[in-house]
Amino acid sequence: MNVLFFSAKDYEIPFLQAANTSNRQLKYVREPLSIETVSKAKGFETISIFISDDGSAPVLEALFAIGVRFIAIRAVGYEHVDIKRAGELGISVVNVPDYSPFAIAEHAVALMMALNRNLVVADKQVHQQNFTTDKLIGFDIKDKTIGIIGTGKIGSTLAKIMHGFGCKLLGYDIQHHKVLTELYGLEYVSLEELCNQSDIISVHTCLTPETKYIINEAIISKMKKGVMLINTSRGGCIKTTDLLQGLETGQIGYFGADVYEKEKGIFFNDFTGKELKDELLKKLLTFDNVLITPHQAFATREALTNIAETTFESIQCWEEGRRSPCTLTKIINLEDTSAPIEAANLSHA
Repeated sequence: MNVLFFSAKDYEIPFLQAANTSNRQLKYVREPLSIETVSKAKGFETISIFISDDGSAPVLEALFAIGVRFIAIRAVGYEHVDIKRAGELGISVVNVPDYSPFAIAEHAVALMMALNRNLVVADKQVHQQNFTTDKLIGFDIKDKTIGIIGTGKIGSTLAKIMHGFGCKLLGYDIQHHKVLTELYGLEYVSLEELCNQSDIISVHTCLTPETKYIINEAIISKMKKGVMLINTSRGGCIKTTDLLQGLETGQIGYFGADVYEKEKGIFFNDFTGKELKDELLKKLLTFDNVLITPHQAFATREALTNIAETTFESIQCWEEGRRSPCTLTKIINLEDTSAPIEAANLSHA
């Protein structure tokens, strides 16, 4: 079976080739899947897409019309794919539900530490031969209260890491996991109480109608003055206009993110020497206490290996007429909490 990969990145191709143990013919397309690029999939029954691709109903219908019957998402999130319509058409869709919670949680910690210890400012100063420390004062992470919104795989991993730092842990999730309380002393509280008590808040929830803009003006107003806010989940969980207001008033003292509400068409692209048209992102980037990374948290060797291997395992299931454990089509149950910690409602991200 031949497989077409949309949004293929140079750095991931070696991992995909290594995982292709059945010597399938692979074709890589740098462009994202869209209604304009659908024709590139002609002749392929199986394609693979990334989070920057368009999986809306019109695109799925066009794919079906040219013979595509299987779509493998090389990511956890699938909000960019109309799963219901795919099922109606008879297109099977799979994702990679677990590739490395450590990659994302560790990146969240990296953002925390870089902001706290002013590492970006320090690096710029030193490269300018300025070795003063007047603008580089941070704080001890030990004994600070960390609020974790979404305590699924990634949130649970962050809890373990921050427990090692000696932090007090608060959690907010629909599903409470006793093991986090037993092992790390995490206390489940309401979202308002978490915001009111936390020195650092880290978001680890998937994007659903319930979690879209879970961080908004009303919630920000309940946070500690000068709070550090970290988002490595989904950009749409934070309302950017309200975030900017919080930064301007000093209600939010630090903001670090690996995602952005309107990142599609911007992240994973090089705009060097070009004018960004997104005014909100441009405004965010003017703050010295803001650190944005371009959706790179997943990009570790271990995670890329797992993504590639899981993708081909699902493809093999399809080839053999078996249902992949990662199948999303027709059977989607966001209320399934049969695996504590491993599948919390708020954070399959």
